[in-house]
Amino acid sequence: MFCTSFHSPVSLLECLSDRLYFAILRQKPKNTANTHYFSIDDELVYENFYADFGPLNLAMIHRYCCKINKKLKSFSLARKKIVHYTSCDQKKQANAAVLIGSFSVIYLKKTPEEAYRLLVGGNNTYQPFRDASFGTCTYNLTVLDCLCAVSKALQYEFFDFNTFDVDEYEHYERAENGDFNWIIPRKFLAFSGPHPKSKIENGYPLHAPEAYFQYFRKHTITTIIRLNKKMYDAKRFTDARFEHYDLFFVDGSTPNDAIVKKFLNISENAEGVIAIHCKAGLGRTGTLIACYIMKHYKLTAAEAIAWIRICRPGSVIGPQQHFLEEKQASMWAQGDLFRAKLKEQQNGKDKVGVTRILSGVDDISINDNKTNDKPENHMVSDHLISLIHPKSYHPILRCLTVFCRQTQHIFSVNDSFYLEDCWPGPREKFTSHSQYLNTKMAPLTLHSTPSNALEC
Repeated sequence: MFCTSFHSPVSLLECLSDRLYFAILRQKPKNTANTHYFSIDDELVYENFYADFGPLNLAMIHRYCCKINKKLKSFSLARKKIVHYTSCDQKKQANAAVLIGSFSVIYLKKTPEEAYRLLVGGNNTYQPFRDASFGTCTYNLTVLDCLCAVSKALQYEFFDFNTFDVDEYEHYERAENGDFNWIIPRKFLAFSGPHPKSKIENGYPLHAPEAYFQYFRKHTITTIIRLNKKMYDAKRFTDARFEHYDLFFVDGSTPNDAIVKKFLNISENAEGVIAIHCKAGLGRTGTLIACYIMKHYKLTAAEAIAWIRICRPGSVIGPQQHFLEEKQASMWAQGDLFRAKLKEQQNGKDKVGVTRILSGVDDISINDNKTNDKPENHMVSDHLISLIHPKSYHPILRCLTVFCRQTQHIFSVNDSFYLEDCWPGPREKFTSHSQYLNTKMAPLTLHSTPSNALEC
């Protein structure tokens, strides 16, 4: 990055016409009648784990944006150029670039590419960010990756600075207050793994499961996923009416396909918000959340990593970064298929949600006895053609017979099945059609299965 002395003509990168600029300077400049200079290099500082140095977290981006907006609205600065300058320290330059670039994306409505193009004017370059580990960096996360992540997060409403509680964010990210962060509001919370009892060990605060109950209940967290070895008894969560799952894989490593699949299945079917932890709630936790983000929001691996690190610095380390790059294509493909099926259901092409029902059945055998008879006398009431609640998706597995108007078949799925309700309450098991129909659903009349029924 080229560094300008304040004795030389200052090269200003214009972010907002005749108002907001960015500059890299060797020394602190003096304000003039026409120009106001400010820096955040020593105000918003990244707390590193090892060799990592950024990007700055969401609270710092929020504080920076508030500072800029205040300056732009200031009566005393109304006729002045406002210049955010940074030093010749390449790490501070990269963090400063993400801040003013994020402001441009969030408030000036620029695309990430437009914001970045302004920052690299004059052939400027920025040092890429790295993971929170020892040794040589093997994966580069760029300033542009971070700006793209902020743009996508804004698009998908992962944050809203109009309602963002910066004090709450900074309170709960502290180890003594729980050490947790929201990655996707109302969906995923990442936190440090609980311990058998709350105590201070070697100066570091540890928290028992019960320490989280009040906050979890207040924010409708219903499901806990543990990725590290067992440090506490899961019954302490389940006895408190939380769902609890163990998906262990080694610290610093990557999950196998079975773990990724199970994690996605749990995440897609949980009735409430999900809280995920490994030992520190950084590497393994961030890796699996990134898989979900790639599948359901089609962020690139780099964008997913960038967003998770902005929310929870230090997340996703070492081989986990390359793992996510390798998983990107398959996650996108799975997401496309998921959305296509969902669209079919919403368009009424698959009104009984057969794809949803069969998603929990591992082995499907079809016994279709050829016949020309049409099941005119086996119709289900029109307004009850769907067994999927209109405001939720009930994973209904086994012991169910439903009529599919699209294929003109009745599907029989034998054995017991589970209904995971959209309303609060325990998972309920049903062993008969009548028991199910007499509880949550309106009456449904099923006639005898025709000879050309499909048996799954």
